[in-house]
Amino acid sequence: MKVAFIARTTLYTSPGGDTHQIDMTARYLRRLNVGVDIYLADETVNYVQYDLLHFFNIIRPADVLPHIRNTSKPFVISTIFVDYGEFEKKNRKGIAGIATRLFSADGLEYLKVFARWVKNGDRPGSMAYIWNGHRRSVQKLIREAAMLLPNSHSEYKRLEEKYQIRQAYHLVPNGIDTDICQKEYPELPEYKNAVLCMARIEGRKNQLHLIQALKNTSYRLFIHGKPSPNHQGYYEQCVAAAAGSDNIRVKSWLDGDGLYAAYYNAKVHILPSYFETTGLSSLEAAVMGCNIVITDKGDTREYFGDDAWYCNPDDPDSIRQAVEAAWVAPYNEAFRERILKEFTWERAAQETLAAYKKVLTRENELI
Repeated sequence: MKVAFIARTTLYTSPGGDTHQIDMTARYLRRLNVGVDIYLADETVNYVQYDLLHFFNIIRPADVLPHIRNTSKPFVISTIFVDYGEFEKKNRKGIAGIATRLFSADGLEYLKVFARWVKNGDRPGSMAYIWNGHRRSVQKLIREAAMLLPNSHSEYKRLEEKYQIRQAYHLVPNGIDTDICQKEYPELPEYKNAVLCMARIEGRKNQLHLIQALKNTSYRLFIHGKPSPNHQGYYEQCVAAAAGSDNIRVKSWLDGDGLYAAYYNAKVHILPSYFETTGLSSLEAAVMGCNIVITDKGDTREYFGDDAWYCNPDDPDSIRQAVEAAWVAPYNEAFRERILKEFTWERAAQETLAAYKKVLTRENELI
């Protein structure tokens, strides 16, 4: 079997959780003898050599529509259905703030496509998207996909409720790389018993409220991440807010063994986001020994259940109180075992392959 992964053009220039999901799913599918090639949405794909196409991020239909117009190959979509609505309405200022009050969430996504074109040269890939708009374009993808691959039942239910279309779906959990658990990591005094936040630095991730919550407290906070391309101003706000505080550091992204060594030494990992489908860095931190504080917005409870401390992203006091509770609590080894059983990239690849087989079996029956 051979599959083409097709993802947003900024997948590697502005990496995020979807970048990690795509790379790790591809790695573990290849271990199952599935041929996987990864393409950016603006690259040319020789569709004939693939059994099916696998797209990511249903909220970026302009990236998908040109490809499904050019081939009749069956396709699946990892939906990664992030809802920006609450963040946009509560936090956008100036012209962007006015737009959030004038337009629906789908209308705002439509405007963002053109904003990315003007600001970053990220051209809309499809005239169909321009004419049909965002909502109808997403609905078209839902209807025509052979199968949807959400990361949780909660995610699928939100998608169905918003767009009022049912479609076959197969749950593919996000996960951790079990290879990281088999290594030994050094003691790093800088990070020992610290609080970490590993994420792109942008308004939705809410690092500014985190800084406000923990500034001049006894907790050492390390925020590691790159600013999103359109959030440089927010990044500068975070740096300015942390300035003059002895206990907070805003630093560049960590990867590889350096990332996992930081997790291994830290006490708490926090994502106080306005929305998370999963919180991949939280899963990784948890399996490395961190207690987890995470947002109560999104699909996080389906992953973390009672094994995390939840915070209200709007309330710095709620964020601080959740960190305090997590910091004094002992680490729950049973949670680690649950992650290793339920949320691994090996299992994600197995479930992805099972979905592919369902789709191709059905396609063969129709021939």
